Amino acid sequence: MEHIEEKYILQARELWPELEWITDAKLKEQTTLTWALALQKSVLTPGDLNSIPFTLLCGPDLKVTFMDHKRAVVHIARDAGHKMNDFFKNDLPVDMDVLIAGAILADVGKLLEYEIKDGKSVQGSYGKYLRHPFSGVSLAEMCGVPPAVCHIIATHAGEGNMVKRSTEAYVVHHADFMTFEPFRERLKI
Repeated sequence: MEHIEEKYILQARELWPELEWITDAKLKEQTTLTWALALQKSVLTPGDLNSIPFTLLCGPDLKVTFMDHKRAVVHIARDAGHKMNDFFKNDLPVDMDVLIAGAILADVGKLLEYEIKDGKSVQGSYGKYLRHPFSGVSLAEMCGVPPAVCHIIATHAGEGNMVKRSTEAYVVHHADFMTFEPFRERLKI
């Protein structure tokens, strides 16, 4: 793995207070380092992430920021995972650390997919060839993130419709799409 500057590690921790929900210290560090590596490789800054729209698919009228959406997905996935464990813990257990790390990392590849042009976020040249599920897995693997979490990154978007998703991947996928599809539908009107 390439050297990651400390300032990016600090930025990742500041962007993601939810990292503290991961109880496995090694997984928490791997998740943090993945975000730090993405920040180091990206043209986007934490300020950009707190101001750009979370998707390019809803047009210029979308005001929900990348970080607002991402943090909502993590919170919804965590709440759903807890409820699933309350009701189905013996039949369909959810690994909460894997779920939370996967939700935090699901869109980390967008830091390589997006660029800023004329003050607006656009799909960059890298993103035209590799969508964020692919680049996200690549970043995560460079930081030693385990396969169960990389699976969530790989399958959270439409690309995941071609493979069998884990329980944790289903939760993140649905948390992501339930906070995306209504915006897309509303903005079509």
